[in-house]
Amino acid sequence: MGTIKCIGILTSGGDAPGMNAAIRAVTRSAIYNGLQVKGIYRGYKGLLTGEIKEFKSQNVSNIIQLGGTILKTARCKEFTTPEGRQIAYDNMKKEGIDALVIIGGDGSLTGARIFAQEFDVPCIGLPGTIDNDLFGTDTTIGYDTALNTILDAVDKIRDTATSHERLFFVEVMGRDAGFLALNGAIAAGAEAAIIPEISTEVDQLEELIKNGFRKSKNSSIVLVAESPITGGAMHYAERVKNEYPGYDVRVTILGHLQRGGSPTAHDRILASRLGAAAIDAIMEGQRNVMIGIDHDEIVYVPFTKAIKNDKPIKKELINVLRELSI
Repeated sequence: MGTIKCIGILTSGGDAPGMNAAIRAVTRSAIYNGLQVKGIYRGYKGLLTGEIKEFKSQNVSNIIQLGGTILKTARCKEFTTPEGRQIAYDNMKKEGIDALVIIGGDGSLTGARIFAQEFDVPCIGLPGTIDNDLFGTDTTIGYDTALNTILDAVDKIRDTATSHERLFFVEVMGRDAGFLALNGAIAAGAEAAIIPEISTEVDQLEELIKNGFRKSKNSSIVLVAESPITGGAMHYAERVKNEYPGYDVRVTILGHLQRGGSPTAHDRILASRLGAAAIDAIMEGQRNVMIGIDHDEIVYVPFTKAIKNDKPIKKELINVLRELSI
């Protein structure tokens, strides 16, 4: 596409705290490097409908502390079709956009990879998802904030769990990844985490009861990752009622609470570093890579690796939780 003079930036998929910090960093780094910036509203949908606006430095003032995304986000079925992507490309060319920065999760980066292949568009991805499930980066934008939201909620739930001597199943997000459930359980001092990564290996509920959890406690909290593999918190609560009727069971589903709120310092710094690195990557001629962080160093991860490879859970964390919950 020749020399890049103008970049487009969009947020796609589920929102995550820190997306605004990333938008700010991309915009200001681009302007600093002499590039023009255009904000694309409502994700890939905005590329199709032409919801595009030029961004100056002041457009991203006072947004670093805000949750959600000022660019909005939306699902876009049309973009999954060749015809839809052609319309998006035509609108992009009409606006004079030479390269795209996409902030989102695996679905967003999958769309970017296909679009880049079809139209030879330089695309740079930033990992924006609370699930922390993208391969090639130690952490994703929004994960730390979501983890702290879970921690705050579980601390409050523990007060009532202890008062009533109850077993609480707390369902957290993560889809097919157990990072929020496992690390949330360790941080909150929970008795266990039920995660998809080991659900196929053992009956996690049977293991909990068999190990005699609660033998020295008058209340228990178990974090459950929402997933078709685990069945979610309601599934386990029903099982306990049927198989272990002696327990007084309650369920709390945290849901979209985990996505909101002002980003933590960690997420603001991470988003700022990754956003600035996205512009560095464009200036270097990189394309079709996700900007990640590995051992506190910026890394470029090809889309194919970031999307296709499963990010492994550290097994020692499972052992840490098991040992500390006695």
